[in-house]
Amino acid sequence: MSEHELPEECFYTREDEWVRHDGDRAYLGITDYAQNQLGDIVFLELPEVGATIAQGEVFGVIESVKAVSDLYAPISGEILEVNADLAETPEVVNESCYSDGWLLAIKVSDTGEFDTLMNAPDYAQYIQERQD
Repeated sequence: MSEHELPEECFYTREDEWVRHDGDRAYLGITDYAQNQLGDIVFLELPEVGATIAQGEVFGVIESVKAVSDLYAPISGEILEVNADLAETPEVVNESCYSDGWLLAIKVSDTGEFDTLMNAPDYAQYIQERQD
């Protein structure tokens, strides 16, 4: 099993994002594996509330001391909330990527898209295959 934190209630993408359905909204962010690979996160560029994102499309940028990477939408929906705390303290993503370090809350437009994502055991295997 992976040494990275992988909450069972989340779904995962091949681009290392996670999404968690919570009532009428879903929260999304980058995985523990991704934040570990990126190193110290110093800046995030995220979309505005009210914008729509489509599964698989770039919705923002994350910058670390090592690299600048695109962020890909794990599912489609309308942005209900952006984690405003990250503008001042982007390092929270490194410290708590699944709770305080979430990036967006969205209103899911197609719950069927969850079926295209990986569960925690599948994502752990995917990480392992990339490391071998």
